Amino acid sequence: MAIRIANQNPLDLNQRVAVGISIPFNGGATNTGTPLYTGSGFNPSLTTGTSVFTSTYTTIDQVKSNMINFLLTNKDERVLNPGFGSNLQNQLFENITDEYLKGLEIKISNDLSSNFPAVRINGVSLTPIYDENAIQLSINYSYLGNAPENLQITL
Repeated sequence: MAIRIANQNPLDLNQRVAVGISIPFNGGATNTGTPLYTGSGFNPSLTTGTSVFTSTYTTIDQVKSNMINFLLTNKDERVLNPGFGSNLQNQLFENITDEYLKGLEIKISNDLSSNFPAVRINGVSLTPIYDENAIQLSINYSYLGNAPENLQITL
């Protein structure tokens, strides 16, 4: 019987080397001795310190941060990469209708698929939160055929 082995990026083999930084930048700026990183591959002896920038130690966690960065960036915001971003901020004051949400789901799915070829988008859903005048964005995705992950952002 064949056994499926999950794909692993070579960068994930050394748990002492950070792959990148996580978004949002919410690390503590004081040395409290508490861990700053709690993702997979967690090693508390390596993650305490005084950095505002929280490191990621696996490519799966870094892909999640990269997707958040992409979704919260407008096109033409990056000087040397003007096509990077999803322009979600331009949609802030549109009326929330079912047709609008469906079109936005398709746009987000297409943008992520074209900018993150190693990520398979399994589903995108937008849920309106009328009391808070917000939209809950949920993305189900998998990286390199590994187990599905979920990403939730309130817009």
